[in-house]
Amino acid sequence: MRRRLWWETGIVLGLSLGASAVYALVDLVYLLSSGKPLAEQSTALNASQSPVEWLDFTYQLLGVFFDLFPVALALYLLWQPRRSGFERIGLTWRRPGRDLGAGALLAACIGVPGLAFYALGRVVGITVDVQAAPLDTHWWTVPILVLSAVRAALQEEVIVVGYLFTRLRQLRWGTWATIVASAVLRGSYHLYQGIGPFFGNAVMGVVFGWTYARWGRTAPLVVAHTLLDVVSFVGYPLAVALWPGVFT
Repeated sequence: MRRRLWWETGIVLGLSLGASAVYALVDLVYLLSSGKPLAEQSTALNASQSPVEWLDFTYQLLGVFFDLFPVALALYLLWQPRRSGFERIGLTWRRPGRDLGAGALLAACIGVPGLAFYALGRVVGITVDVQAAPLDTHWWTVPILVLSAVRAALQEEVIVVGYLFTRLRQLRWGTWATIVASAVLRGSYHLYQGIGPFFGNAVMGVVFGWTYARWGRTAPLVVAHTLLDVVSFVGYPLAVALWPGVFT
């Protein structure tokens, strides 16, 4: 049974964010070996997939759609005869007011320090310049960015928290060992942004992991993560466009 759980967990991570962590590590090695300081390099979030508008939209939409299949797989594997995968990890909307409020509070607690940590990383030189997609490219740009934020929230909170916590508990890992493992994984697939984001997202992972261990619900984590990414994907480029002297 234990061997099967290890294999299952490895397969799920290999099909999703575990693979992203490996690619991000390779990207970091390339950045560090390029001969340029990290502070002088950049990476793009939600970059265009094609110069042809309809093809760009199609690729972006299909990317969101197919990225959710590992989430569906994790939920399916957690399913029990009398208890759904959604119920096992608390991804239900039976108390929307409480989950929305808790998610908004979490987003505020993580978001402000996160911005400060990003700025500090840029000053110290351990974080690359993360460039968000411009908002005025197409009429569908903002809706796609919001969908991308929801996609990222579901991917990370369902797989890295809900699924991974459930399986590591079954493998008799302690609470804090599970929290740290989840946090390190969360930081690892952000290494393409530099060393600073690894630590920033790992800290976020500790907070989210501790919250999940205490509440047993991923719903407020998904809300918080969605809000954080909507601000990153939409709010930041909007602020740059409105007040370029402040944010550039």
